[in-house]
Amino acid sequence: MKKSTSLKEFLNQKDFYKIKLHLISSNHYKIVAKINNTKGWFVLDTGASTTFVAQTAIEKFRLDIEPQKIKAHGAGPDEIETNISKNNKLSIGQWVFETCNIACIDLNPINRAFKSADLAEVDGIIGADVLKKGNAVIDYDKNYLYLK
Repeated sequence: MKKSTSLKEFLNQKDFYKIKLHLISSNHYKIVAKINNTKGWFVLDTGASTTFVAQTAIEKFRLDIEPQKIKAHGAGPDEIETNISKNNKLSIGQWVFETCNIACIDLNPINRAFKSADLAEVDGIIGADVLKKGNAVIDYDKNYLYLK
């Protein structure tokens, strides 16, 4: 009888990096990531098309903001005005994305909601653009993210 391979073993064989996900009481996953070699806390959001950083964290992560503004849409009916920072180094664990574009938005409403639930604020959101680039696999049972 052939021995079955676990998800972890399979992904390790395929050279994926294993990253710890932190499940918080709001049922969101938080993750540690670095932008331009500066560490921050981010919500992992598979429904967000783009990776975002709070406008208040632009200096923290040394983001070079383009003068253009774009309109983004969230789950709600309102448009969100954003600025873009191009070609940033984003690293999550040992996985690195050397030319990551990051949108900057007002994360105050999200952080107020976290604060009212006695949760720590976040610096940003890791979106589907990064997850797609890293061929992401999420192990919800063990709370790990795998990126290649």
